[in-house]
Amino acid sequence: MARALFDPERGYYTRHIRTVGRSGDFATSSTLSPSLGSAIAAWFKSESRIQPHIRHIIEIGAGDGSLMASFRQSLGWWKRRPYTFHIVETSTVLREQQQKRLGGKIHWHNDLESALDQAQGHAFIYHNELLDAFPATLVQWNAAEQRWLEVWVPEALHQHHLDAAFFSVLRHATFKDGQRCEFHPSIRNWLRRWTPHWKSGAMLTIDYGDDFPRLYHRRPHGTLRAYLLHQRLTGTDIYANPGRQDITADINFTDYAAWLRELGLEQASRQTLAEFLRPHAPPAQLLDPDGAGSAFKCLVHRRLACAS
Repeated sequence: MARALFDPERGYYTRHIRTVGRSGDFATSSTLSPSLGSAIAAWFKSESRIQPHIRHIIEIGAGDGSLMASFRQSLGWWKRRPYTFHIVETSTVLREQQQKRLGGKIHWHNDLESALDQAQGHAFIYHNELLDAFPATLVQWNAAEQRWLEVWVPEALHQHHLDAAFFSVLRHATFKDGQRCEFHPSIRNWLRRWTPHWKSGAMLTIDYGDDFPRLYHRRPHGTLRAYLLHQRLTGTDIYANPGRQDITADINFTDYAAWLRELGLEQASRQTLAEFLRPHAPPAQLLDPDGAGSAFKCLVHRRLACAS
């Protein structure tokens, strides 16, 4: 999955993604609802009252730049004037689209560590549908042996050793035979790399997923899937177009919250996307509260500056 999405020469995000939205392979919540930028601006204003010393704002994985554009517009010229804006983007294709849309008003970075270092560790961070693009490990429950087997490509099952690398609530779970699940050691490793550079601020996470085990209710085949020209592909079709389609899996927010707690970050709030948008959008623009509006979650984590 990592190679299919991020290989420097053949990866989907590095070479083959064209755009995000109706003309691309998939749409994000920022393209589905024009009010997301306004809602993030309201979140930022609230957080800036709690930590008024912070003057840097970072978006990670900014797609075509439309969310940053609507966020800045919602803030207004006077409110955004004291702040420095950053985008962390690894895709050269998407970075070119962002630069075309946003011009020279933004500082671009290849990783969050360099953005935080430029901000001297003090920053507000947000990301929308970022985590679901991290490489996932696919496992299948073997009820007879009471252990997980890892699914390899081409489709074959191999023993997955529950060693120190298996930091997931799945370690303690049992299912019906054949149940498939995903976990994301790639996300945990990413969090552990950049959080030592973060001294204060707040982080808004917007992504689709749920708590465990509710995430896999009536999903015996797990959540791993691909998108090609807005067509959803599952099963072995996921392997049909490596590097030319998006591959994604829902986020296990039980794991995500636990990994952030390990790093000293407690969750400050949690809402569905529909709840997050409701104060900032007319009813006609709200996402279906029983569909995408509830499938997406908005989580806030804070790091407060230590008193000297």
